[in-house]
Amino acid sequence: MQPRNMSMSGVVDLAAVKAAGEAKAKAEQARAESARQGGPAAVPASSLVIDVNEAGFENDVLQRSAEVPVVIDFWAEWCEPCKQLGPLLERLAHEYNGRFVLAKVDVDANQLLMQQFGIQGIPAVFAVVAGQALPLFQGAAPEAQIRQTLDQLIQVGEERFGLTGIAVDAAAPGEAQAAAPAPPGPYDSLLEAAARALDANDFPGAVQAYKNVLSDDPNNTEAKLGLAQAELLARVQATDPQQVRRDAAEKPADADAQLAAADLDLVGGHVEDAFGRLVETVRRTFGEDRDRVRLRLLDLFEVIGPEDPRVGAARTALARVLF
Repeated sequence: MQPRNMSMSGVVDLAAVKAAGEAKAKAEQARAESARQGGPAAVPASSLVIDVNEAGFENDVLQRSAEVPVVIDFWAEWCEPCKQLGPLLERLAHEYNGRFVLAKVDVDANQLLMQQFGIQGIPAVFAVVAGQALPLFQGAAPEAQIRQTLDQLIQVGEERFGLTGIAVDAAAPGEAQAAAPAPPGPYDSLLEAAARALDANDFPGAVQAYKNVLSDDPNNTEAKLGLAQAELLARVQATDPQQVRRDAAEKPADADAQLAAADLDLVGGHVEDAFGRLVETVRRTFGEDRDRVRLRLLDLFEVIGPEDPRVGAARTALARVLF
């Protein structure tokens, strides 16, 4: 089951949110099942370790980095340290179970990419997060150091850009239809109560109900999605839309005014306007205000869903402002 679409008068129907929530839930379920079985991820190697060239770089790396960090290994056949580092990175890509994708670039065949990244020697390892390149390390680093670097990279992706996706292959045609129905989850009754509160426009009640689930299961995909919806609608319900619009027009650098206006943009169906407004506000603000706006933008990403291309574009824009 999934959270209901927003039912408040004047609110856009966010049906796409359901599909996004289902995709995230399936990814988390596959990862958990793999961990229970004690084996590697039930994901083909081709989806976690990919060979990348200049022609496919935008699709394979830049676009993919809007959902999950992409680690790039620059290597060559003649490079002896590369022969040690490459297999280690491939093993870690499988062990991390889709929390990052490893892209391998043969520098002899892709010298333009080598030049664009300013590679002076190999092996060299970079990451791309939300479209932005980050240098990680050069040379055959020890495994412990690489693990620490990967953990920090994943944390940055989650906390600063809301990259909580898992790299998984799409189900084969017909596979979804053949799958057995999932057994009832331990929180289904609580989630159903939260969804009923959301349908009844009892947004504070829905917020509390979803928080109750998350207090026991912080990674519950459906509860996180429902909470983001309920908090958004609770904020909008408590405002005077005309006053919000006036304040936003008169105070372009005021974080609170722009946050309130972005909420109205989103529930009115102007998703790109909402994202653009908050990205611009992040650029204009500093310190605590900037962090509040960034976190609100991540919340709105959750409402729309990570698979929506507008979310990927906004994440890239946010990264350009922050770095």
